[in-house]
Amino acid sequence: MIVRAWHGKSPESLGDEYADYIKKTGVKAYRTTEGNRGVYLLRGAEKGATEFLLLSLWDSLASLKRFAGLDVEKAFYFPDDDKYLLEKEEYVTHYEVLFKEKT
Repeated sequence: MIVRAWHGKSPESLGDEYADYIKKTGVKAYRTTEGNRGVYLLRGAEKGATEFLLLSLWDSLASLKRFAGLDVEKAFYFPDDDKYLLEKEEYVTHYEVLFKEKT
């Protein structure tokens, strides 16, 4: 299994609105792509900003490519992300899951 990690920051005043937008766009796109095993949307606070970490779980690199395209290292953005984000990171990070404990 592969975890894809994306990070972004919005102004604090737009945090709630952007969280809703992420759910309608990124989370929905991940969940409807074959091979997606789950999504976590995490939120934190930083001086004057709302920080987001979006983690998605994938069966394989082939599954991930169905969402991200051939260049899986590049971040994928939706049309209105510019309205919310303070900056757009160019790349995401991927991790291979070595161990997963069932709860």
